[in-house]
Amino acid sequence: MFDLPDWMNESLVDRQQANLIRKSVVLDGPQTPHTVIDGKPYVAFCSNDYLGLANHPVLKKSLKCAVDDYGVGSGASHLVVGHSFAHQKLEEDIAQWLGYERVMLFSAGYMANLGAVTALGHKTREVIGDKLNHASLVDGAKLSESRLRRYVHNDVAGCERLLKNASVGSLLVTDGVFSMDGDMAPLRELAALADQYKALLMVDDAHGIGCMGDSGRGCLGVSSLSSIEVPILMGTFGKAIGTAGAFIATTSDIGEYLTQFARPYIYTTAMSPAVAQVTSASIRLLQSSEGGELRDKLAENIRYFRQKMQAYPLELMPSSTAIQPILVGESSVALTMSEQLKSRGVWCTAIRPPTVPIGLARLRITLSASHSLQDIDMLVYALERSLPNQ
Repeated sequence: MFDLPDWMNESLVDRQQANLIRKSVVLDGPQTPHTVIDGKPYVAFCSNDYLGLANHPVLKKSLKCAVDDYGVGSGASHLVVGHSFAHQKLEEDIAQWLGYERVMLFSAGYMANLGAVTALGHKTREVIGDKLNHASLVDGAKLSESRLRRYVHNDVAGCERLLKNASVGSLLVTDGVFSMDGDMAPLRELAALADQYKALLMVDDAHGIGCMGDSGRGCLGVSSLSSIEVPILMGTFGKAIGTAGAFIATTSDIGEYLTQFARPYIYTTAMSPAVAQVTSASIRLLQSSEGGELRDKLAENIRYFRQKMQAYPLELMPSSTAIQPILVGESSVALTMSEQLKSRGVWCTAIRPPTVPIGLARLRITLSASHSLQDIDMLVYALERSLPNQ
């Protein structure tokens, strides 16, 4: 049996002592707020299935038909023989929905960001980004050999100072909705700066697409921006859209460049064509009256939760999105509160460094259109009884 080298053991011990060890859990059944995890029932408040589409009957039926049409796997990369009519149709559906010339599919949001940023970055140009950008954007910048320069979270003036000294054609990247804080980037101001200083603006809208804005157009809809102002948009299918995979929406010319130079696109097997077909069905649903009703229900749940939380001495971070973090501070306190919530039938994971900065551990509450007001009442009741020193 292979013995772990000392440096591996020491790293694991350090994480254990700092209350930073992560573990996976087993979900028994479909992705719904009322679920069974490791054999026990819970009401879950940590899924990114913001509209409850992961278990929607229309999409389940669509997937069954898609498997009959296309089988299970794609068999090859998009540029070999893995790009089916279902993939092409999905790209065209997204392009029409969001108003872009070209859409490219990826297996995951991490791969999409890695592919775009590594291809668009260059050692003679800078990648400029928010300090709270997703890890995939940071990793893409590092792999691109660009000089990575980061401004204080949502600091427009700080961003401008970096752009003033950047090369023409540098890449400005930001989350649309920040995954751990739940707040939005000042996209209109950033778009104006990108135009002024001749930078390419790329927005990661993983947590906005589908569940925000007119017709579910995410941060573009909320900020009244178009594909002209945001020439590169990344969105994921595994959150509000309810399926799996991701996309980059962009111009025809940039799409051609990414086709030639985005290594995760070139060298990865295409997503399942059956998943592509059911994702098209989900996007149609998002643009329907039912999609609007689901977004309205999510917004109602967000308002209700924030109103109920006003009565308690917990630091609910400012957010109008489905991500409603409660700032705790120390990792040990966040873990204790998470365990107390579980003992009361509520599943909410403690978020700790390195996902968030040291001293800013939190309970990351995520709300869904599938949660009832009674579910939220149960959450608030459990939080009240899980207060530190309670």
